[in-house]
Amino acid sequence: MIKNYWNKGKKQKKIVIFFLIIVLIALFVLRDDYQPVLLFFRKYLFIILLCSIILFLGLRKFRSSSKTVKRIGVLVFMILFFSLFYAIGWHFKMYDYMKTYNVFNSLNKIEINELPLTQNERIQPLRNIFSMANESVGETKDVSLPHLVRVDDENKWTMAIQPSENYTIQQISDNTEEVFSVSSTTPFPRFSSENRIPVTFSIGESLKFSRNTYNAVVQRFNPWMLLNFEPSDTFYMKDDFGEWVEVVSLIEWKGFLFPYPTFGGVMVIENGEHNFNDYLERILIGKGTYINPEEMKNYPYLTKQNTLSEKVSRLQAESLKFLGGFSDPLPWNMETAVKIPDLADDQNQQPFVTDFDFSDTPYNAYSGLYHWFGLEPVGEKRTSLTFSVFIPSDGTDKLYYYDHAIKKQGYAGVSAMPLKVIESRKEFDWSVNKPVEFRPYIKNIAGRKRMFFLGTVSAIREGSNNFDGSATPDLAIIDSEYRDVVWIDAKRPSQWDKLIYDQLNESWRTSEGIGSYFIEESKSIDIATQVLDSLNTIPKIDKNQDQIDKLQRKIDSLKSVEN
Repeated sequence: MIKNYWNKGKKQKKIVIFFLIIVLIALFVLRDDYQPVLLFFRKYLFIILLCSIILFLGLRKFRSSSKTVKRIGVLVFMILFFSLFYAIGWHFKMYDYMKTYNVFNSLNKIEINELPLTQNERIQPLRNIFSMANESVGETKDVSLPHLVRVDDENKWTMAIQPSENYTIQQISDNTEEVFSVSSTTPFPRFSSENRIPVTFSIGESLKFSRNTYNAVVQRFNPWMLLNFEPSDTFYMKDDFGEWVEVVSLIEWKGFLFPYPTFGGVMVIENGEHNFNDYLERILIGKGTYINPEEMKNYPYLTKQNTLSEKVSRLQAESLKFLGGFSDPLPWNMETAVKIPDLADDQNQQPFVTDFDFSDTPYNAYSGLYHWFGLEPVGEKRTSLTFSVFIPSDGTDKLYYYDHAIKKQGYAGVSAMPLKVIESRKEFDWSVNKPVEFRPYIKNIAGRKRMFFLGTVSAIREGSNNFDGSATPDLAIIDSEYRDVVWIDAKRPSQWDKLIYDQLNESWRTSEGIGSYFIEESKSIDIATQVLDSLNTIPKIDKNQDQIDKLQRKIDSLKSVEN
């Protein structure tokens, strides 16, 4: 049809060329809108090709068959094939099974035999921080999801104060002009002026059109990245020059038969207001500086940092179910198959970003932020801790795991913790109070490393799904081996280990035969000696002295009256 229209004359050719140019410009400028479609075909290219070939051959056979019986047979075969293909691939999740197996084979797995210690424990759960941050902004503002990052050698929750999604005009016209940077180690997170950093980002997560973070990053992709990359979590942190930047974690899809996601580096967006030239750049080629995983070591602010997408780290941790072999996670085996336990009442599921100290271990791992997972057996009634998984949150190509099951330690897992806490405080109204976010707390107490879980009790309003943050939350530490719950004071982290010892030392002493720890040394106090008078004799006291003094006062008063 287009060819016939083209051959009609000059005018028609000009119209075709004009519309072709318009289409090409639209495809170039609007590539952020159709990129998810390209990525879909990239992920399922093998499946699409296989189904297309079967469909093509089946239809050709159907059309070439002259007999009705053969045609019906071809139709029945095709219906059975696609039904079986759907049931195995999607209903029984065999496609995800193969994808996870490819992830497992791509990992640089390192088994460790000594747990690292935790440090710089964060007091508040993520959802409490998110709730308190939203309480501190105005009607037309929203707060982005908090992320734990390293800022000036301190772990902080950072989030952008951005135009609200309920006010479209502000999303189109306003910038992101402030960032919250709140310490994670304090029980009193303050969202006042000193923790509200004035910084302007013309590209933000809630902004519209070319100023949206997702759109700007996708526009920056080259043709290869359009087919293989996608933006993920957005972090706010300081660069090596002390300037606040927006760091977008990227996911790269690898493989052909069953593509799987990996860490693809980051896109760094600088702060500052945009002029007309920036506007043209955003429209045409997007905004941001791409840093691939191999180059990130050249940027100190990106090392030991939290830049890894949780979507990637969850799949990496889940892939450890193949440690027993390809067929072990199948329903008739499952001897070593594990899962990531997701708690129904917890709005922030694993991984928990935690600061670990590997300095006293022989594994050449850095001390800093990691994505931690506590894996448990796949059965719903099994709540033991099977693996502790430590994935470097800066995207380093390593995965450390500690096998609790093979060491027969019998530790209770994350999913067992809520009931332990509830049982220890029956006076709480647990319908509106939820024990959440049980992150690891590993300390060297009473002669050896011991693993605990640090949980927070968060209030939730009746009829609401949002946690109500408290400046002084109730904290509980649970011994994963002895299952005892120790309630601690959030304001005094330096006393936590002693409180744990005071409550559990009798059990430890009975079971393990340990000695005494945390003993306060007795100090000798110098008592000042009394200085004696130089006279050794005791002066005599007249017993009638009081009466004599009383009479003398009367005589003195009579004399004064006569005068």
